[in-house]
Amino acid sequence: MVKKLLLASRNRHKMKELQQMLRGLDIEILSLDDIRDMPVVEEDGDTFMANASKKARLTAIYTGYVSLADDSGLVVDALGGQPGVYSARFAGEEADDLKNNQKLLQMMSRLEGNKRRARFVCVIAISDLEGNIYTVEGKCEGQIGYEGRGAGGFGYDPLFIPKGYTRTFAELSSAEKNKISHRGQALVKARVLLEQMDEPGGRFF
Repeated sequence: MVKKLLLASRNRHKMKELQQMLRGLDIEILSLDDIRDMPVVEEDGDTFMANASKKARLTAIYTGYVSLADDSGLVVDALGGQPGVYSARFAGEEADDLKNNQKLLQMMSRLEGNKRRARFVCVIAISDLEGNIYTVEGKCEGQIGYEGRGAGGFGYDPLFIPKGYTRTFAELSSAEKNKISHRGQALVKARVLLEQMDEPGGRFF
């Protein structure tokens, strides 16, 4: 019997990254596009962990599938941690990536050097069918550039220059980004959890 894991998202970019990072496991990955009438889970937590845990738990209980959810975002020290949990809607509920990037650049227009330090944070939560939650976290340190560069990735990728690099996330290949990204790090840890499903008495499936 093929084991199924539901990604609690409709984001195609996240789906692609998850498929790449979990390649080789005997798991069929579904997304919310495969689920009819799944209610929208309001992300009203004040931490990445709270939002990821809520999405995973409610999705698993509603659908009957072991569910994986993530909440991730950009944290800029000089902006008091903004955009943080509001990264996807930084410029408003209907904002797209371009508007979010433009707002961030505007807010940081007078900041130089170390004041442009930032990090991407990703928390992944996996919920079993009883609503038990297991979480992992990944971080990637870097800084915000002065303009968008690159056509790859999504979100703030064109602005984020990871530590030790001169290129933005959007200028890196998917393979390069996955090795160092916050989500890549979190998925490596999540894969370890999921591999435990094949052990006797595995906790998930």
